[in-house]
Amino acid sequence: MKWFGALLILAASTWLGFAAARVLHERPRQLRQLKAALRALEAEVMYGHTPLADAAMHLARQTAAPLSELFERFAAALCTEETSAAEAWEKSLRAVWGKTALKQGEFEVMKQFGATLGQYDRLTQQRQIALALAHLEREEAEALDNQARYAKMAKSLGVLAGLLLVILLM
Repeated sequence: MKWFGALLILAASTWLGFAAARVLHERPRQLRQLKAALRALEAEVMYGHTPLADAAMHLARQTAAPLSELFERFAAALCTEETSAAEAWEKSLRAVWGKTALKQGEFEVMKQFGATLGQYDRLTQQRQIALALAHLEREEAEALDNQARYAKMAKSLGVLAGLLLVILLM
């Protein structure tokens, strides 16, 4: 029975370490998806002259979860509610943010970007998208650095913490 408990403790701590490493791996991937979505939004608005709600629905179909849900909620809010684009964006952002691996810095960038949605002409909107992309580039570089630095450590720490706990309890 002792060995079963020890094995269970070791498995749980290892799982926690791998879960922490997975979050570190997901953040750069989701940032790349977000940047691609913003570029697609720029193309839809600038060159396709697509209304914002339709562009958001197109992006929802092109983007993987959980970011697709952000654009789905945004499009639905624009179509069904009597609200501004900025309010619909922030509401959608808050509803989906907890499901992502993204951090507060990215939230602030996306919140500031959403505050400008639909308020300016196409050229100014293009500049706002470029500004958001530049900020996300910086955040992605930081996320890649953190992933390289801490992902392997998180896995090892999970295993070693489990071993330590098993040794102390035996």
